[in-house]
This record gives sequence, structure tokens and C-alpha cells, in this order.
Amino acid sequence: MTMNAKRRRVQEKLAALPGVRPVRRPISPGNPAEFDLYYVRGGRKSAHPLVIIPGGPGAASVRVYRGLRRRAAAAGLDVIMIEHRGVGMSRHDDSGADLPPQALTVDQVVDDVAAVLDDAHVDSAVIYGTSYGSYIAAGVGVRHPGRVRAMVLDSPLLSRHDIVIVRNAIRRLLLRGDSPETAPMASKVRKLVDAGVMTASATQIVATIYGYGGPTLLDRQLDLLLDSRKMLWWALSRFATLSDLPYRFEEELVSRIAFRELDYAPAPDGLPLDPAVAIRETFTETTAFEDEPYDLVTEMPKFRWPTVVVSGGRDLITPPAVAEREASLLPNAVLLKLPTMAHSALDFREPAALAIADAVFRDELGGLAARAPALDALPSRPAVRLLWKAIQVAAIAEGALPAVPLGLRRRVAAS
Repeated sequence: MTMNAKRRRVQEKLAALPGVRPVRRPISPGNPAEFDLYYVRGGRKSAHPLVIIPGGPGAASVRVYRGLRRRAAAAGLDVIMIEHRGVGMSRHDDSGADLPPQALTVDQVVDDVAAVLDDAHVDSAVIYGTSYGSYIAAGVGVRHPGRVRAMVLDSPLLSRHDIVIVRNAIRRLLLRGDSPETAPMASKVRKLVDAGVMTASATQIVATIYGYGGPTLLDRQLDLLLDSRKMLWWALSRFATLSDLPYRFEEELVSRIAFRELDYAPAPDGLPLDPAVAIRETFTETTAFEDEPYDLVTEMPKFRWPTVVVSGGRDLITPPAVAEREASLLPNAVLLKLPTMAHSALDFREPAALAIADAVFRDELGGLAARAPALDALPSRPAVRLLWKAIQVAAIAEGALPAVPLGLRRRVAAS
């Protein structure tokens, strides 16, 4: 795709924002051609800023996280965020054409982080990565260990073999009900699986409802499905599979990294609720897996800096068992468990994410584990709360939840 006039106008507006600047980067190894990789820095400058790497691959940084950077700066944090190559402002070469496939590898993304630190005249930084971003953060530790002062790995991805843990967690919680939260609904899930309603491709929707809406909303949604009412289910499925939003989330080019290097679409195992099937049905075209870039199981014991590993108790995308294993590999790690959180504190529990980042930024990791209950109790961002309140109202309208007093409905609608 070549940059059209509308996209160019948006690009120019974003490039004019305070703190946004390009750094010239090679398009690919051995290729003399370069392109503009954009990054943004906000807050009072410090010796060891906080580099935040979002998930995906596909999430943009400059436009999407403007509010987060503003709130981080108000909290005294110095934040750098990089527009991932192949995404948003860093999508095109100098002619306006999309970056070619050979430009898109994990190694080059990791080296981009080091190049941005060079351009910003920063020797070392606190690296905060969430989900896929945690793999890039760890990659910085592998390829550029001298640039890491401390690290936060939020809802971390450890390796392509995580799929075994993910499948076990989903089936243990939702099919067997091995949790007080999910035990009442397991028989309903099994009935829907047996009836062919709860297909493997529905796994992503189930994980989204359970993680962000909570067990009550999921239980009521299961009741709706058993009663053949699917309006809310259809709406949530649309929400769970949103993709390719210009300058917000663009996975078209970088999905190559997800499939070729991280094996996001492994072979299905033939059992119910397999997230591999959901991924394969979401993406009609996938690049064949070739090789994972790093062996983090071998590399992480070499990490000598302090690291906080953040895990949500309701995370079915990178479940707690992944974070627990990762923390066990790191010689100087704090495992921070937030029982009611789903996937990615950065995106869905921002106040907690900023509090954790602030503690690491200020070298105050000692009391973090004791603060876990208080951090877990911090609310989501208002926009996220409003979204799930709207979904609850929709569930009430379809009969998914018991009716609530009119006054409460008005307060929810007004919030």
C-alpha cells in the first residue's frame, strides 16, 4: 500500500505533536536504504527514562497512547514510546510504499529500541513491555543488555511453546471449572461445546468476556447462548476481532512476525476451545513458522537487572502459569499477581500499570508485592469501565442479567 493523501495529512499532524521525532533506520540488514522510524518522548527528561512497548504486533504508539503519556508525565515519569516498524507512522519507506517483508523481524524491532535510545542520548532505560511487547523488551535484554536498567514484563509472552499452557488454562477453567469463579459455568460450556455452539473459534470471545467482563457476565452470556439468543455474542465477537485501524492498530504487515517467528498460529490439537483455531480463522493468510529468534528460557537467567513480572488472574491470553515460569527464570524478579485483572495492565488497568512503572522508575521495588491487593483494586481507565458498563446494559436489554433499579441504570448510562 502506498501512502495516500488522507493518510499523509494524518501523518503530518502526528509528526507535529510535541516530542515526536524520526530516527533514520535501515530498511533491512545489508540494505543501504533507510526509512523514518518515529518515536515520542514526554515528561521531564531523566537519565533513565521509561520505554513502553505495547502489544501486538500491530499496536501503534504515538496516537493511541497520548493520554497515557500525559498522565505518566503528570506522575513525574519520563516516557519514550516507539512506533513499531511496519505500523502507523513507521509503516512506509521514503517513497511512501509499505516496508517490504524483509524489514519486519524481531531482531530489527529490538535494534530499533537501541537506536532510539542512541538518538535520545540515553545510556540505559527502564523497559516496560506488555504481551508481545514483553518479548521485545526481553529481546533488548538479550541483544543490548547494557541498555537495560530495570524491566517490567506485563502479561508476558515467554515462547512459542506457551500455547500448551494457554490451552490447559482455558480448558481447566472453562471446561472443568477448576476455580471457584468458573465452577458454576463449566457444565454450561460443556453443553454448548457438545451442541456445536461453542466452537474452538469462539475461544477469543470467551477469554475476552471472562477477562474483562468478569465471571458473572460470562455466566449470563452462556445462559443466553443456551437459550439461542446470540445478539450480544455477535456484537462481542465483532469487538474481539477488530483490526487494521490506521495509526491505532495495523497488523497487516507485522503479522509476518507473529506467524513466522513467534508461531501465533500453531497446529490445532483437535480438542475444544483451542485458541490456535481462533487465530487461524481470524487470519485467512498466515506466514509459515520458521524459527523463534530467542531462547528466553536459556537467556533470562543471565538478566541481572531488577524485573517486575505482572500477571492477571483472569488472563487467558498469557495465563498466570506463563508469568510464574518467567519469574522463576529471572534471578532478580518480583512476581506481581493481580487476581481480578485480565490481559495487559498497560491497556486495561492503566492506574496499576503507572503505579508499577513509577515504583520501578524510582527504584522502589521492595514493597511492590505487598501492594498487590491495593494495585488490583485500582479501577480501569474510565473509557474501559464505560465500555463494559455499556455491554452490561446491552446484556440486560437482551435478558442476560437481572434487571437493576432504574436509578442505577440512569447512573450507568450517564457515566
